[in-house]
Parts: sequence; structure tokens; C-alpha cells
Amino acid sequence: METIKLLYDFFPTAVFTGKSLIFISEDFRVELTEHKESNFCSIGKTPSIIRVKISKKALNGEFVPGHREDFQIQSLGELANQIDKYIQCAVGQNIREDA
Repeated sequence: METIKLLYDFFPTAVFTGKSLIFISEDFRVELTEHKESNFCSIGKTPSIIRVKISKKALNGEFVPGHREDFQIQSLGELANQIDKYIQCAVGQNIREDA
């Protein structure tokens, strides 16, 4: 959960729910959640997996699941930049400012 809290500083327009970061715009919902690697055989500390789920609003007003990707990058700055780039490519806008 510590990585999600740190990412909140990079995505200030997101809402922190206690377990995830959520962006909601007119047409999209983006959710970032943190998952730990369950491989107990790995040596050393591996970074958390940050799962990004992007849903698009359908004509009926419900959000329909769409893109989903897992990120596991050690550097927090690079992790945030890659997630931001992924979101911008998927939704076609800068959700950090438009949310």
C-alpha cells in the first residue's frame, strides 16, 4: 500500500480510497491498485505490482472494463511516468489535469 500512497503525490487529482487511487472523468474511470508478489522463493525485495484498470463509460452510463496492465518498476519516478504515459495513450487525454 505504500507505493500507492507515494503515487498519490504524482497524481494529485486522484482520489485515494484507502486501497486504491481512482480518477474519474466524463468518459473514463482509472483505478490503480497495489499487489504484492506472492513468490516466497525470490531473494531480495521486489517492487510491488501496480495494476492499472481503465474503464470507459458506455451509452447507458455504466463503466465498461477495457484496458488493464500491471507495472513493476523499482524507481517510483519512472513507475509514475510510465503509468501516466499508459493512461494518456489509452484514454487519449491527460487525465492528471482533466479528472
